[in-house]
Amino acid sequence: MNQRGKRILVTGYSTSKLPDFNPLLKQVSRSFYLSIRVLPRQIRPQIGLTYILARATDTVADTTSAPAELRKEILLEMRAEIAAAAAGQATHSPDFLGLSEDMSAGDRSLLESFPGALDALRSCSASDRRCMGDVLLVITEGQEIDLSRFGGADSRQIAALDTDEQLDDYTYRVAGCVGEFWTKMCRAHLFPKAKVPDAVLLEKGVRFGKGLQLVNILRDLPRDLRQGRCYIPRASLAGLGLSPESLLDPVCMKKFRPLYDRHIRQADRYIADGRAYVDLLPRSQLRVRMACTLPMLIGVETLARLRTCNVLDHSCTIKVSRPEVRLLILASLVHCLRPRHTKAVHADSQSL
Repeated sequence: MNQRGKRILVTGYSTSKLPDFNPLLKQVSRSFYLSIRVLPRQIRPQIGLTYILARATDTVADTTSAPAELRKEILLEMRAEIAAAAAGQATHSPDFLGLSEDMSAGDRSLLESFPGALDALRSCSASDRRCMGDVLLVITEGQEIDLSRFGGADSRQIAALDTDEQLDDYTYRVAGCVGEFWTKMCRAHLFPKAKVPDAVLLEKGVRFGKGLQLVNILRDLPRDLRQGRCYIPRASLAGLGLSPESLLDPVCMKKFRPLYDRHIRQADRYIADGRAYVDLLPRSQLRVRMACTLPMLIGVETLARLRTCNVLDHSCTIKVSRPEVRLLILASLVHCLRPRHTKAVHADSQSL
């Protein structure tokens, strides 16, 4: 999967004047907003807009206030409207009636902003629309798969992924494809003539994104289980004599720990690819490098805490606090200003 897209096409600059989605981004995104805010102005609006559209479709897929069949119908309509806008065609807003009853204010704002976000997408350059439309197609396909798999699940009847291959596909569709999209946009708008290894940069961008999503899966395991979702493959659990339902019992952590640690090590390797990704970016792109380094450092800190906690105990909340995030912002600047050691990045990952 990480072999997709061996060459980055330089697509030119967008001159569109996009609306300011920063207030909404700040409302619905805790950490990704910080990375977007750091980005250069040439790509900040397009990446922010893509996030808004992806979060809007995710809101529909995840809401519990409507049956899965209705959510899927609306999700497919949203995907069709996004595809039309990406093609520069006229669009109309889906009917969200009945979906927003139990939503947060931020989620309601996302749905209310959807028509304006479609208009903004349609106003982008053709090359940007194509790139944004491609990643949103992959994301919404992943949301459709997730909805089909987990739409009727709850804590009494937990649905789970079956294999490691399904887990890999899920992390690609949720975040690996975002690393791919991010790389293409940055390459096209910020350093089209720089001598960087495109294939390697794309591959590591995909793995970096998958790593950040795997960290989220490992951190959010107890919450997901109580919503009827298990992203730890059933086959791996069965090998330890466990089932998704058994993970509701914190006492099972000792038996579960070897498998959990294996996924932590995989996340470590992906995050090490994120560090290598940053080192491959041109030194002149300080903002982009900082925008990538911050989530990498948050991921490192989260994994360090997951190694020692009983993640099956839902009272054990793993969260990097806002003061800690502010310190990591400073650390990301220091990291980006230090000399590069690209060849040593994998060896150095042991210290992450």
